[in-house]
Amino acid sequence: MSKKPTPSPLAFLQSSSLPMVIQEEIARMVMTGELPLGSRVNESELATRFNTSRGPIREALRALEEVGLVRNEKNRGVFVREISFEEADEIYELREALEEVIGRRVALAMKPDAVDRLRAMVDAMRGAAQVKDVEQYAQLNLQFHDTLLETAASQKLTDTYKRLVKELHLFRMRALDSGGGLEVSSDEHSAIVEAIASGDPAKAGAALRRHVAGSRARMHKAYGRPDPEAPATVSTPNGGNAS
Repeated sequence: MSKKPTPSPLAFLQSSSLPMVIQEEIARMVMTGELPLGSRVNESELATRFNTSRGPIREALRALEEVGLVRNEKNRGVFVREISFEEADEIYELREALEEVIGRRVALAMKPDAVDRLRAMVDAMRGAAQVKDVEQYAQLNLQFHDTLLETAASQKLTDTYKRLVKELHLFRMRALDSGGGLEVSSDEHSAIVEAIASGDPAKAGAALRRHVAGSRARMHKAYGRPDPEAPATVSTPNGGNAS
């Protein structure tokens, strides 16, 4: 009986990386709204789209379930995950702390030519904001923060951050659109770049933390919730409020 030939290293690489490529594309579809929140993910349609069998599709969906973008319901299929406002708010709190760490690391590692690239991104973001192109702005925003993550050079930090950002993306899109983010977010990014360019870790970390706190406040505004940074009011005996 003839022995089955061993796959070449190239063939193995192609077969093992296919689910990863599909995973990234499905994640993009979710984050751009092409696959809406709560919608059912059709494996057959995706297999046809990517010209592959269902095996790599299922493997990609399992990975996306692990990072919180989809959920698998027994006997029903896979659905794009919806997260509650309360969960999104908690994620924003975690992001504030992570962004401060990123800012501190980047301020010590960023080279002048990389700062120039960040300034160019901010200019492009400002242009997208002026024409109210939320989709383009969101993509540039992701690119901006991905650049900071790469410069921070921590795989554990990157893995944790990216999972949180993917879960938050659709909330952030609404905050940009109806929470007033387009009007101010590019200025916040410009302040981040200048803080990084100063080389001061504390200043850069604080600028990134303020930006996330602002994004969180805009999400609250978009969803008609109280400002998370506003001082709590205390009821007084006569029925009034004390700040």
